[in-house]
Amino acid sequence: MAADPPAPPLPGAVLFACNFNRVRSPMAEALMMRALGDRVFVDSCGLKRDEAEGVDPFVEAVMAELSVDLADHKPKTFDDLEDTSFDLVVSLTPEAQHRAVEMTRGRAAEIEYWPTFDPTLVEGSREARLAAYREVRDALAAHIAQRFPR
Repeated sequence: MAADPPAPPLPGAVLFACNFNRVRSPMAEALMMRALGDRVFVDSCGLKRDEAEGVDPFVEAVMAELSVDLADHKPKTFDDLEDTSFDLVVSLTPEAQHRAVEMTRGRAAEIEYWPTFDPTLVEGSREARLAAYREVRDALAAHIAQRFPR
């Protein structure tokens, strides 16, 4: 019986991008850091700045369930990035995908699109909304585990 093929090498730097850097991309950034520690530089950004400060409170709640504290996360845009030399840019929205293609034009960077539901669209009780955020968190964690097996 043949052994499983070795896992592909890890990229040196990964950027997760979405629309506002308050929900999906900070979740993905934190999950990747949780899974791979300091073996990969990970950052996140959004297309636009939201008037709200920090991460979405529902994100804080569902990430705290995994003992991940995002209280100090400061949303940033593509323009706020100090360095743009990422090996991999993962777009979580169609709009972020377009901007990622522009940013990496002429560079040796991979771009992947992981369509990710926006849990802020869910209405209803607090528990129904938390359930939507958990689904997004768990889908991102599964995608990270599949893409970066260790």
